[in-house]
Amino acid sequence: MPGPLLDTLNGKKQDIAPVWLMRQAGRYLPEYRELRAEKGGFLELVYDSEAAAEITVQPIRRFAFDGAILFSDILIVPHAMGQGLEFLAGEGPKLSPTLLETELSSFSEKKERFDAVYETVRRTRTLISDDVTMLGFAGSPWTVATYMIAGQGSKNQEPARLLAYRDPARMQAICDAISDMSIEYLRGQIDAGAEAVQLFDSWAGSLAPDEFERWVVAPNAKITAAIKQSHPDTPVIGFPKGAGAKLPAYARETGVDAVGLDETLDPAWAHASLPDGMPVQGNFDPLLLEAGGPELPKRVRTIIEAFEDRPHVFNLGHGIGQFTPISHVEELLAALRG
Repeated sequence: MPGPLLDTLNGKKQDIAPVWLMRQAGRYLPEYRELRAEKGGFLELVYDSEAAAEITVQPIRRFAFDGAILFSDILIVPHAMGQGLEFLAGEGPKLSPTLLETELSSFSEKKERFDAVYETVRRTRTLISDDVTMLGFAGSPWTVATYMIAGQGSKNQEPARLLAYRDPARMQAICDAISDMSIEYLRGQIDAGAEAVQLFDSWAGSLAPDEFERWVVAPNAKITAAIKQSHPDTPVIGFPKGAGAKLPAYARETGVDAVGLDETLDPAWAHASLPDGMPVQGNFDPLLLEAGGPELPKRVRTIIEAFEDRPHVFNLGHGIGQFTPISHVEELLAALRG
């Protein structure tokens, strides 16, 4: 029997919204910190299937979330495309050489890097009950391209935006290559046991409307259509962070089954603006979860009430912060589940 999260993504409203939290397996958990200290760096953990599966299930054991999100990273795709990748303490990811320094054609594909991730999915599926939904994911092409071009996170994604204006044909080739690799990657995750997948477009909000259509909507539509062709029963969640008023067009044009909402969106506006009956996911502010206080349960109720007439997965508006007290997550769940 599918669990409440999978049912919700398939359009069935639940009496109590199912819940999972973006970045729910991570540094705010002492058990994660302990395992990371034992195993070494972040990338080493991702490619250690046994450790990655254990990390994926840690928050399920502690909080009984309705979804287990694969412990991995959106930059595994450029790594498999042949770009160098390392995570430096306190500095975040570094990719080299950048696509400002070299051409895509200079990279030598290493798709075998996906194998450990597929094994993590298989292992995780054996560790969780049938009513917990196994979630896979990939970064959307625009967001992944911003890292491949700049070699790291960048303010306002300026290097990628400049390249897209100056040489749209080259940007198109980059996004197409990322899309093709992401389709293969997501299909592999689904074949390994992922029951739904999420497309993270973390930097969608930095684009003007015409560019949003070309670099966010079109690539996500391509990936979603390919997944629907090969795995028609697997729901696809699209999360274009920062889309704002462009979200309804994204929801209509990409073909995704559900949309994730960031914390800046008014839930009542989202409910009124999105296609009738489309499942939504979100959109509690991760900083309010970190801060806690009397506003926490009030905001939970506001979000639940806004979406009481449509299928709703309770989640954050982005990833949980590393300094979030565990007691605040427990409070959130108590407010949600009564």
